[in-house]
Amino acid sequence: MSNNFKMVAKTLYGFEEVLAKELRNLGAVNVVPGVRSVSFEGDTGFMYKANICLRTAIKIIKPIAGFTIRDEEELYKKIYALDWKAYLSTNETLAVDATVHSEKFTHALYIAQKTKDAIVDKFRDESGQRPSVDLKSPDLRINIHIQKDQCNVSLDSSGASLHQRGYKTATNIAPINEVLAAGLLLLSGWDGQCDFLDPMCGSGTILIEAAMIACNIPANINRKGFAFEKWQDFDPELYEKILSSSLNKTREFHFKIKGYDKAPSAVQKAQDNVANANLSEYIQVERQNFFLSEKYTTKHLHMVFNPPYGERLSIEMEDFYANIGNTLKRQYAGTDAWFITSNLEALKHVGLRPSRKIKVYNSHLESKLVKYAIYEGSKKAKYQDNHEAPKN
Repeated sequence: MSNNFKMVAKTLYGFEEVLAKELRNLGAVNVVPGVRSVSFEGDTGFMYKANICLRTAIKIIKPIAGFTIRDEEELYKKIYALDWKAYLSTNETLAVDATVHSEKFTHALYIAQKTKDAIVDKFRDESGQRPSVDLKSPDLRINIHIQKDQCNVSLDSSGASLHQRGYKTATNIAPINEVLAAGLLLLSGWDGQCDFLDPMCGSGTILIEAAMIACNIPANINRKGFAFEKWQDFDPELYEKILSSSLNKTREFHFKIKGYDKAPSAVQKAQDNVANANLSEYIQVERQNFFLSEKYTTKHLHMVFNPPYGERLSIEMEDFYANIGNTLKRQYAGTDAWFITSNLEALKHVGLRPSRKIKVYNSHLESKLVKYAIYEGSKKAKYQDNHEAPKN
């Protein structure tokens, strides 16, 4: 008899297929991509492994009930009817998160409150005591998702978002999300089989995620903990076995990973975060202006970066993106250069024709992950020059 059960991994828009591939590679079954989510099946050990190893998942939730509801009172009654003693005791704490996409139910906080009321009333009615609410670090975090009149009740096995890897103590003004960074790297085809450069590395997130992918280090090995560790059925021996098995699958990396930033403060933050992730032997961070740099290797180079694209004067952005194109063309032959931007107008000024464009989101900003293949050799360089994108 299989001990598998259904789970749902949440992710960012555009990473559903990447996450589905990760899940299949880990050993999940019945993997079905959705919108910003992927459903799958596995056992308790796989739930632990998914939280430890997945790079593009934000949360892993375990559905425990699903039903239709017409109004808030029916929600209350059906939540009340569930066997909450199987998951929670009166001396433990809970928190409820709710997401609603419905014309009937429009207030997520009210839905969360109604759910909480039903649960604590059930305990009070049966035992005279009730669990307390702890929004920051509860023993059980419950997830309510309402789509039209369909309500799904799940247990949150992750706790804090899985992008909170645990290695980042220093950040810049607009640090890239760790899950976003890992997703961009996987979409770019990065597999650790060549040299790597992030020429505008900020606090080092892309560098660290690149090294973890290259060495097959579990994404969340540096986290302090997961929500499932507080569950009544948590199996610490199984968890340690899964953790040890995941660490045994790491591999050696025989190339270089470098990061540049022209700001000394960013360089220091990146170096600190790299050290926190125990990756200093794999990653070198230098103070360097990318526009004045040259390719550091004669071999093929893989480049992924997150250039600034905030609220600047348009003429500055035109010059900035033109400089990216010029630097790539003149100094980085033999490079696959990928970067993300939400400034789609500025992309026109790179002056090179992208060979790939992938729609992604950076926070709530619709963005493009673009690839520029910079060829080796004089004939190919001429081809590149002759096929520059027209400037508008």
